Amino acid sequence: MLPDFSRYACQIKLPGFGELAQRMLQNAKVLVCGAGGLGCPALQYLAATGVGTIGIVDFDNISFSNLHRQIIFTPQQAGLKKTATAAAQLRAQNPDITVVEHDTRLNDENIIELVKDYDLVLDCTDNFETKYLINDACVISEIPLIYGSIYQYEGQVSFLNGVNEDGSRSANYRDFFPGANARVIPDCSEGGVFPTLAGIIGCIQANEAIKYITQTGELLIGKMLLFDAQTMLTKVISASVQVGTPIKAIEQQVSIPTITVEEFKSNEDKYFLIDVRTPEEHAEFNIGGINVPLNEIEDISTYLETDKPVLLYCSVGRRSSEAVKIINQLFVHDIYSLKNGLKDWQ
Repeated sequence: MLPDFSRYACQIKLPGFGELAQRMLQNAKVLVCGAGGLGCPALQYLAATGVGTIGIVDFDNISFSNLHRQIIFTPQQAGLKKTATAAAQLRAQNPDITVVEHDTRLNDENIIELVKDYDLVLDCTDNFETKYLINDACVISEIPLIYGSIYQYEGQVSFLNGVNEDGSRSANYRDFFPGANARVIPDCSEGGVFPTLAGIIGCIQANEAIKYITQTGELLIGKMLLFDAQTMLTKVISASVQVGTPIKAIEQQVSIPTITVEEFKSNEDKYFLIDVRTPEEHAEFNIGGINVPLNEIEDISTYLETDKPVLLYCSVGRRSSEAVKIINQLFVHDIYSLKNGLKDWQ
């Protein structure tokens, strides 16, 4: 029985597209890492276009404060799991596709196993550690990767680890960003993000995926598209880097010791508190302790003379986790990060 392609009639009529391209989409398997601001629009357009198998990786719950950009969710769904909720929406949107749920946190032990069954991966995550993890797994597994990133009013997209005409692989994430500094670049929840920017960049990622699967158009291989939502200016830069950063194995991730808000509240006097946010953030609201911004954390030795365990905190736990890594490389002390930061406190 031939598939019913009537819902795709308008795209099938495109010059150079046709039913052959639609069958390519039907047979494709695409993994979307992250069901957030970038993942939501990317997932919806991949489903609407008819990508046959879509995998969704996310471990988080829907947050009311993220709904301004995570447009697949509703206020009534706040607190529910992102993966299951997004999957249900995509199945309702297009019953003819297969949606695979991966309700898990990506780590060095599961990443290779997760990507191996897919033809293409979209990186819609929001932190450097996970982006390096996804990139390395795709390089090792020889799977193309469509990278997307947003911060405040600016976004980036690139087609990474593609196959060049001579059979070699194009630039990967480490070629463009050999050592991104997470200490000075906060995430969306801390630095803010323009809501429509997430939709624009997520749609461009989906656009690159559709072009790749159907072999139409020119991909952003070896290039980085930069977009400014305030000026509506775009710039495409070529990789002026030494392509081919060697990646032989997945780096083992560092485990960060954490204390939950509940554990801290049950015994607040036990810990020596350090707020690693900016002085402005500390002045606006804090839960006590001293303020040592993350970019000054290497000079913290004076404060580690306390006999108490040290508990670092920030807005959502990312900067404090980074601070724990830095301090553990320099000093020996009993030190923790407040899990999920002030988000759980408030």
